[in-house]
Amino acid sequence: MKTTTGILIFSFLAAASAQAVAPATPPCCPAPESKPACCAGPKPATAATAAACCEELKSATPFTGQSLYLLDAKWTDDAGRTVTLGSLRGRPVILALFFASCEYACPVLVSDIQRLRKTLPESLRSQVQVVLVSFDVARDTPAALAAFRARQGLDAGWTLLRGEAVPVQDLAMLLGVKYKQDARGQFSHSNVFTVLNAEGEIAHQHAGLMGDVSEAAKVVAAVIK
Repeated sequence: MKTTTGILIFSFLAAASAQAVAPATPPCCPAPESKPACCAGPKPATAATAAACCEELKSATPFTGQSLYLLDAKWTDDAGRTVTLGSLRGRPVILALFFASCEYACPVLVSDIQRLRKTLPESLRSQVQVVLVSFDVARDTPAALAAFRARQGLDAGWTLLRGEAVPVQDLAMLLGVKYKQDARGQFSHSNVFTVLNAEGEIAHQHAGLMGDVSEAAKVVAAVIK
C-alpha cells in the first residue's frame, strides 16, 4: 500500500535540506589492492582503511530531500549503543514502530515481518535490516528491548531502538503512525511497517496484521537489486 507520506516528508524536511537532492553515492573502494574509487588520496593500505574511506564519503554525501535520515536525532539500541538512522544508509530497511510490553499487536507485526523475510532468498535476506523503534519512551529501556529481542528470538538482522519523545513523535508523523497510551499503560496504535530504500526514502508501506506480505516482499527484493 503506497501512501502520500513522501509528500509529507518533503514538506517537513525541506528546510533542513538546504543541499536538496544529492547524487547517488559513488562506488566504494572494493579492496585494498584497488585504486580508491570513492575517496581522494593515496591507495588505502588495509581493508579497514578502505572501509573507513567509504564510510567517510557516505557521511559527507547529503541525504535526499525525501530521506527519513535527515532526522538526525540520537537513538539507543538494546545493547546501549548510540545510533543514528543515517547509519543505516546503504541497505534496505524494514521499519516499524512498536512497544515492548505490547500484549498482542506488536508480536503479530513482528511475525508478519518474519514471514516477509522468510520469503526472500537467503542471499537477499542478509542484506535487509529490520528496525523497530519504540514509542514507549518511559518504559522501553535498553534492557526492556533486549528482553523483547530474547522473547521474540530476533537475530542480528533486527535493530531495536529507543529515543526521546519528540524524535519518536517526528518519526511517527512522517510514517503516518498514530499511537496513544491508555490508563493501563498499553498503547492503541497503527500497525504499519515501512520499506525504505538504501537512501532512507519510503518505497512501500504495509498496513494491517496477518495479511498478505507478498507485495511488500517484492518491493524489498526490487530495492535490493
